[in-house]
Amino acid sequence: MNVLVDTDSWLRAAGGGLLIGLAAGLMIIFNGRIAGISGVLGGLLFNPAAGDRRWRSMFLGGLILGATILSSTVTALPPAKLQTGWLGMAVAGLIVGYGTRMGSGCTSGHGVCGIARLSQRSIIATVTFMAFGAVTVFVIRHLLGAAA
Repeated sequence: MNVLVDTDSWLRAAGGGLLIGLAAGLMIIFNGRIAGISGVLGGLLFNPAAGDRRWRSMFLGGLILGATILSSTVTALPPAKLQTGWLGMAVAGLIVGYGTRMGSGCTSGHGVCGIARLSQRSIIATVTFMAFGAVTVFVIRHLLGAAA
């Protein structure tokens, strides 16, 4: 079996992972907070504590600004294509949002920060996220016949 390895793609992925880990580590060191996106957004929208609005807004604004700068300066990015329409994306987003509230966190909070802290709850949550993601892909692609 001949496998072509694109060294650029795995290096970019490793670099991105390192940056995410560095950002999560700096967040907990300097702010004492977990860099879980659902918790940051939920804390801003539903029950912001005194003094929390600023850092939460800056954190989320940085995500949007970073993506905007990247997409406007890097021309080699592949075009984004939706697997479903905007209605499907909205429904999926609401389901994921509900799930993160039920699971007390998302993949960034549990998967990156929680596992790094060796949190048993986060390890179980991340294994659950990944297992259900795999089952969902299998069902949609192989049982329902939808193509990627």
